[in-house]
Amino acid sequence: MHYYSLGKIPHKRHTQFRKPDGSLYHEELFSTEGFSNMYSLLYHCNPPTQIVQVGDPISVAAKVVNDKQLKHRSLQGFNIQPEDDYLKSRKPVLVNNDCQIILAAPRRSTSDYFFKNADADEVIFVHVGSGTLKSMYGSLDFSYGDYIVIPRGTVYQLHFNDENNRLFIVESYSPVLTPKRYRNAFGQLLEHSPFCERDIRKPQNLETIDEQGDFLLYIKKQDQIYPYHYLSHPFDLVGWDGFVYPYIFSIHDFEPITGRVHMPPPIHQTFEARNFVICSFVPRLYDYHPQAIPAPYNHSNIDSDEVLYYVDGDFMSRKHVEKGQITLHPGGIPHGPHPGTVEKSIGAKETRELAVMVDTFKPLLLTDIGESIEEKDYYKSWLV
Repeated sequence: MHYYSLGKIPHKRHTQFRKPDGSLYHEELFSTEGFSNMYSLLYHCNPPTQIVQVGDPISVAAKVVNDKQLKHRSLQGFNIQPEDDYLKSRKPVLVNNDCQIILAAPRRSTSDYFFKNADADEVIFVHVGSGTLKSMYGSLDFSYGDYIVIPRGTVYQLHFNDENNRLFIVESYSPVLTPKRYRNAFGQLLEHSPFCERDIRKPQNLETIDEQGDFLLYIKKQDQIYPYHYLSHPFDLVGWDGFVYPYIFSIHDFEPITGRVHMPPPIHQTFEARNFVICSFVPRLYDYHPQAIPAPYNHSNIDSDEVLYYVDGDFMSRKHVEKGQITLHPGGIPHGPHPGTVEKSIGAKETRELAVMVDTFKPLLLTDIGESIEEKDYYKSWLV
């Protein structure tokens, strides 16, 4: 990310910054990877350390099944049943030591508690629904097609506009960044990047809530959720600045890279983290070589697992695709277009597909929830 500031901050960091009554604001360093990477400085009305009570933790650890079974899989994501509570609605379906892929269908906003993921950065893709992310940094309005990127440790609430919501969530145990090859030495997105800083929406409308009482904050750490009760409202910042904050990038603002012949998946890359990437497949013109084959060629995933989350539109390489469907093509066995789709794609001028892809460089394991929504015979779908 790049530098941003909201609200009131002192002229120089780590110096006296006083309230109108003469007392000091409380500075907090919010940093990633210790003190050696990106950070923001936050200025609280009250100390962010005033814990009133800590409850017993609740396990949210994923339950893995069919450990290390090598098989193409298809999951019907919209078969995940809605839940009233946001945290209870989050259902991990594929996991490894670098990330978790989670589906959620929450009905209600998190208005009576706050949430902080101390384990992972979160990328929340909004498939269905709209609302507002409220955090200590300010507010962000979200809607269909938005990636909400939330750095670990961010205290937030999700306020939905109605009960019909579908989220595709990737938890990352390392910082989520824009692709390195699209940034210059100063962090600016380059001219050939498929998006730029203008496409990134940053927090707005910083609301300083200087209140004391009993504020429930659920903190996720090591697959446990700890209920914490704080004396002060978490959104008591009078100002902040730095490089660490939640932001939104819409998949609809991703500008596809095209060529005379079929271009490989890395051109769709949108985010990177340790041992995995996130890509965006968006409507685009097809290849323009006179003998081009628009459908992707067969390829062997030798060292990565490929996950596709189907959002909308028609997919020329797959048959019987449904919204919210997830396919997993694991490393070690080839996959490619379904029979008949290659010939059918020849002569087509464009695609209207919309999908999110997650490629991991360590195997993903299926959970019990993933197994419950699996199409068992998907691996046979390449038979004529």
